Amino acid sequence: MDVASNTVLITGGASGIGFALAERFLRAGSDVIVCGRREDKLREAQSKHGELAFHVGDVETAAGRVALFKWAVAEFPRLNVLVNNAGIQRRGVRLADAVNDAEWEATRQEIAINFEAPVHLSQLFIPHLLKQTRAAIVNVTSGLAFAPMAIAPVYSATKAALHSFTLSLRHQLAETPIQVVEIIPPAVDTDLGGAGIHTLGVPVDEFADAVMARIAAGDLEVAYGFAQQASRASRSELDQMFSRMNQSAR
Repeated sequence: MDVASNTVLITGGASGIGFALAERFLRAGSDVIVCGRREDKLREAQSKHGELAFHVGDVETAAGRVALFKWAVAEFPRLNVLVNNAGIQRRGVRLADAVNDAEWEATRQEIAINFEAPVHLSQLFIPHLLKQTRAAIVNVTSGLAFAPMAIAPVYSATKAALHSFTLSLRHQLAETPIQVVEIIPPAVDTDLGGAGIHTLGVPVDEFADAVMARIAAGDLEVAYGFAQQASRASRSELDQMFSRMNQSAR
């Protein structure tokens, strides 16, 4: 994938992996738009890169996704890359506990942002992307798609679903101008799941540099570190990974 001279929309692009990717697309010579729920975080991102455009919106809802699509293609008709990066991770979820309305609402939100949104946004943008001479949909999944972490069961399941969806989407679009790329992170030092949780993860700049180099080289599935091992592991190896990761999670 050519990472230069694109117009790129990144959901959840104000911080973490999304912002790191935004910076690298900018450095490569692309125009970048980031989307997020918090205007203060988006303005903070723009203060670091004045050329960065942003849109305040919530991909949790169908209406928010449709509004984002209509705004983006109207304001940036040459938009040719969609990066589905927005995600939330809830830890400590115990599925055996009694479910109240608030708990289910939090679960529904996690599913909507992590899985429903990428599927819907892909469907919304595909007709527009088909008109571009070169286009891409980039889905950010996780190493936990292959070996789930039991304390984050919904997050892990949504990433497994998004990995499966990405494979099918790539197959269906194989004869079109749209490339379908999957980025598969390990634990990365960001605020995903809460500040300070992933401080032992891979530094975000190290991860983003490695990912962008491989995307530029033409890789369609880009995993790193633990995620690289998990994405290529046998079933028995995945069982061992799962056991090691979750031995204290009962």
